[in-house]
Amino acid sequence: ADIYFLFSGLIGRSWAMVFAAGGFKVKLYDVAQEQLTSALENIRKQMKELEESGFLKGTLSVEQQLALISICTDVKAAVEGATFVQECTPENLELKKKIFGQLDLVVGDNVILSSSTSCLLPSKLFTGLKHVKQCIVSHPVNPPYFVPLVEIVPHPETDPSTIERTYALMKKIGQSPVKLNREIEGFVLNRLQYAVISEAWRLVGEGVISPTDLDLVISDGLGMRYAFIGPLETMHLNAEGISNYCERYRDGMRLVLNTFGPVPEFSGEIEQKINQAMSAKIPSVPKVLDARRKWRDECLTGLAKLKNETKSD
Repeated sequence: ADIYFLFSGLIGRSWAMVFAAGGFKVKLYDVAQEQLTSALENIRKQMKELEESGFLKGTLSVEQQLALISICTDVKAAVEGATFVQECTPENLELKKKIFGQLDLVVGDNVILSSSTSCLLPSKLFTGLKHVKQCIVSHPVNPPYFVPLVEIVPHPETDPSTIERTYALMKKIGQSPVKLNREIEGFVLNRLQYAVISEAWRLVGEGVISPTDLDLVISDGLGMRYAFIGPLETMHLNAEGISNYCERYRDGMRLVLNTFGPVPEFSGEIEQKINQAMSAKIPSVPKVLDARRKWRDECLTGLAKLKNETKSD
């Protein structure tokens, strides 16, 4: 079966690599031929680097994986034979709606139309489409090659079989899919992330802690735990089960939570303060940021490997 990706940007390329590693045929579609050629070059280069460092996913060689990826500039030709289409255009509602409108006209009744959007609700994207039952959001975490989570978010009219098939496919290529039972602003990952960012911002803004120390609280504290278990299991293990945890800590938790301030503006003086601290540590110039991102991805790769070795379901 073919899997087909719209647009060859960063997420599209990463998705293509994940699916090719799973042994699926992938077509990359973009409007401009040169975009596609450079995307293929980029994928080849990344795969070679991964192979050299021993982090290439899947059982196939680089050449075998590359042979699974083809490119095309014609939507009709691209969706031919596809069973799953993953749209990876920029976060722009009008653009995405236009793309899904075009796809709606050329796909059959058994293709899944999936969007990589991180913040647009399925009801905004898919309402009114003829094939709405086949539409779903599969939101990856950047970079999907190293971070396996995929949030699967249905439109109110999405068929249950679309959800099941998408879930099974993501499992098959080695990602970690989670199902949302209904759509909600920010989905789940970003809601949790924003809750942490929001309190981090307030603590720094109120002068409780410096920006760099705040980051350490997560990277060398909570984050170490959360790399393997979530907040609910953490509670469960930090007492004699959840009920015991609630009994012990519910009053204290409520006391602390009631002291949380309003939602920050994320601008002004505090923004400058945090920007200053972050820029002192990592200057905001492309070369330095790219080097740091590369380091981050190497860390994520190592962690993914460790997690695989310690897997316990």
